[in-house]
Amino acid sequence: MKFGVNAFIWTANFRRENLSLLPIIKECGFDGIEIPFFQRSEFDAADIRKGLEENGLECTVCSVMPEGLTIFSEDASVRRKALGHLEDLVKAAAEVGSKLVAGPMYSPVGFLPGRRRTADEWARAVESYQALAPTLASYGVTLAIEPLNRFETFFLNTAADAAALCAEVNHPNIGVLIDTFHANIEEKSIPAAYRTAGRWLKHVHTCENDRGTPGTGHVDWPGVFDALREVQYDGWLTIESFGFALGGISAAASIWRDIEPSPESIAFDGVRFLKQRLAMAAAK
Repeated sequence: MKFGVNAFIWTANFRRENLSLLPIIKECGFDGIEIPFFQRSEFDAADIRKGLEENGLECTVCSVMPEGLTIFSEDASVRRKALGHLEDLVKAAAEVGSKLVAGPMYSPVGFLPGRRRTADEWARAVESYQALAPTLASYGVTLAIEPLNRFETFFLNTAADAAALCAEVNHPNIGVLIDTFHANIEEKSIPAAYRTAGRWLKHVHTCENDRGTPGTGHVDWPGVFDALREVQYDGWLTIESFGFALGGISAAASIWRDIEPSPESIAFDGVRFLKQRLAMAAAK
């Protein structure tokens, strides 16, 4: 497996001025960094790719849907714009050298219409992902769709639903991201969520139940690693948390206090813990 860290621990937008973080990330034991994408014009792909290569790091890319765009809107023009955002995301990922893009790529975080999703919305989502599939295949990029907890989305909350969605889309470049934070809220068992995702599992986000340092809360890490071994997952284990004062990003993640002594400690203490746990699981 490979160990990654999300740039949201340090910055809301990873730009040229943030490249100085890369040697530190490498020195602390990470194989790569997860870089946020919001707008193509703000994404310094060439400089980031150069910085990654100079530091012997890989990357994944994460994103969210812009306000007002959903892939399941009944308005076809909105769906086209949403698909355009996803295509830009895929192309930007390829430019920076990433083979994976991840996130809740169906509707904006926090979009809660006060009802359950409909069968028509589900069908339109399947259709939209199938329309995206040729672009993913052309650029050699995989999309990992992330279910979020019920307080952040109404559309996709569980591993079972995410796996069912991917099964209907039925394309090798489209799968599931399971995040331990969201799974802690929505699943009866976090390890079982990874087993449920099964062959559709393309990416893993690792943080504690409070978005803190892995190993300091009540997430069942031995069970998680056992489940990952059972489903033969060999991708990224990416620590995703958020800086404590990043404005809108911290607010979107509901970070209202200092969860740990520093955001950096979540990353650097966390990767040591995850490596220890992986070694213990491999020794069984």
